[in-house]
Amino acid sequence: MRLVASDIDGTILGHDGKISPRTVRAFHACRDAGVELVFVTGRPPRWLHPLEEQLGHTGRVICSNGAVVWDLEADHLVSAQTLAIDAVLEIRRIIKELRPAALFAAETLTGFHLEPGFVENESSELLSQFTPAPLRDTLTADDAVVKFLAIVREGTPDDFLAEVAPAVEHLAAATHSSPGVPMLELSLPGVNKAVTLAKYAAALGIDAADVVAFGDMPNDIEMLRWAGQGYAMASGHPEAIRAAGQQAPHFDDDGVAQVLEERLAGLRVQRS
Repeated sequence: MRLVASDIDGTILGHDGKISPRTVRAFHACRDAGVELVFVTGRPPRWLHPLEEQLGHTGRVICSNGAVVWDLEADHLVSAQTLAIDAVLEIRRIIKELRPAALFAAETLTGFHLEPGFVENESSELLSQFTPAPLRDTLTADDAVVKFLAIVREGTPDDFLAEVAPAVEHLAAATHSSPGVPMLELSLPGVNKAVTLAKYAAALGIDAADVVAFGDMPNDIEMLRWAGQGYAMASGHPEAIRAAGQQAPHFDDDGVAQVLEERLAGLRVQRS
């Protein structure tokens, strides 16, 4: 175990926005043992504060499902893979034909653009700073879209993904990370957590065999398959569990911490 790569939401972070003390201790113990840490998330850079405030993490973070690498310590962009505006609008058109009631939002390197109605609860604290408006009116050729979002109000996320993914695969890679809300996350074709994590690990001289990865949802599948030791949370999506080589205990039981504690104990035995 030379590198630990972990998803955030549903893997180490709960709905209450908290990382458990046991999980925090386990990550600190990894650092103390000389194990590299990287967090790999669907979140944009502006929503990484739990890592800084609760873990004291100051390294790089792979964001937006692999489309962005962000340096927390310097607070600046390292790299980005973006969708062209023409592609975004064409993806929107295709999805609208399939699901006329779909609504959309675009995550860019400089902000967030959302259509009226995209957020049901207009008091959402995380999105309250953004004013809904038609994407054609707010997106410009200078905007670099790292993640395009599509949401509907009926059906399941899995059904929505199965319908849309093949229809837009020439324009975007589609996935989802929601356990209940039918919302899709679309990125540049070929971009996912595993691709960017593999580049990050290679830059450190670390092979996939020496990477331990944790995740819980379909947007983690490629990463869990790529890592030498991929752990899906027992509380995770069935597809993620099937994709991973191993299973971590339930999120509520500090599953990531349990696995890391066991692996660190094994490292200490090997070194002694």
